[in-house]
Order: sequence, then structure tokens, then C-alpha cells
Amino acid sequence: MPRIHFHLQLAELKDKLLAMAALSQQAVESAVDAYLLRDAGICQYVRENETAINSAHREVDEMAYDLLAKEQPMAIDLRFILAVIKINGDLERIGDQAMSIAVRTLELMKSSRAELPVDIAGMKDFAGRMIRAALQALLEGDAHVAESVLEMDDEIDRMNRVAKNDLTVVIQERPTCAEEALQAILVARGLERIADHATNIATDVIFWIRGADVRHQLSLAID
Repeated sequence: MPRIHFHLQLAELKDKLLAMAALSQQAVESAVDAYLLRDAGICQYVRENETAINSAHREVDEMAYDLLAKEQPMAIDLRFILAVIKINGDLERIGDQAMSIAVRTLELMKSSRAELPVDIAGMKDFAGRMIRAALQALLEGDAHVAESVLEMDDEIDRMNRVAKNDLTVVIQERPTCAEEALQAILVARGLERIADHATNIATDVIFWIRGADVRHQLSLAID
């Protein structure tokens, strides 16, 4: 009976983490929509959502640490709780990046808008796909789906490089658009970092399922 109760608690912890994930996903969607539409009202929603994310972050961490202390789990259950703690941190940082995009949007609303050679909407969609796939891997306990997220990382890196290069040219050739181009570079970089957090989530799922740490393999591939 105690083990049944413990596994029910693990299921509840997973549900809480997935609820936190939904908040983080919505934050990214809303922040980029606010940027594309220059909408102060959506920026305010992102700010309010950030408060909910921080609260959920604390709640998940507290439950996870409580289970570690009281239940002293072993093997795959221990790996699951450790993975939850790390994933929870990445989800909170996704929310932070979304908030940064919203803040940049409010700054941009003070100046006129310029047409820029950057596909922020496309980057948002791609990063969103990575987040959804990473969370699907978590929900289903599927290491193969998690691996597909790792394979997507190179593409978002490429998109970010293209954005930075093209926008640097704008800064050099169109000084009146320099401020907006710089902010667009930072938004693109924020989306690339959001995708990095999705990759981190995927590696943590692989650790949970297989007991394998693939982070250093990723760093070697990047080097």
C-alpha cells in the first residue's frame, strides 16, 4: 500500500509539472504574438503569467524535494524525481525568456516600426515544436521522441545565425533602424535559448528512461 501511495504521488508530481509546462508554452506564444503585433495588453498577460509560472515552479520543487526526503526512492523513480527538478528549472527559464521578449516589445512600442529581414514567427513555431516534442517525450516516457528534439537543435541554431547576420547588415546599412534590428537580434537569441531549454528537457527525459547522461555528447558535437 505505501508503494501504491508513492506512485500516486509521482503521478501527481508529473501532472503538476505538465501544468507548469502549459504555462511556459503559453508564455512563449503570447510574448512573440505581443512582439509581432506590438500589443501592450498581451505583454501585460505575459507579466501576469510569469507570476503563475514562478508559483508553479516553487510548488513542483517543494513536492519533488519532499518526496526525495520522505520516500528515499531508488533507480528509475529517483531518476524521475531528479529529472522533474531539472525540467522544472528549464520551464521556469523558458518563462523568463518569454518575459524578456515582452519587455523588449514594450520598449519598441516607443518608436516607429521597420520592416526587418527576420522570421521571428518561424523561429517561434520551430521552438514551439521542440517544446511540444520534449513534453510529449515526458508525458509518454519516450526516449525516441526525446532524441528527435536533440536532432532539431541544429536547425534553430542555424535560424538564429541567419537572423543575427541579416540584422547586423541592417544595423550597418540602415542606422535609423538600428535599435529595432538590435532588439530583433535579442528576440531571436531568446527563442534560440528557449529551444535550448527544450533540448535540456529532452536530455533529462533520456536520463530518466535510460539512465544515460547525453549532455556531454551534445557539447562534443557542438564543439
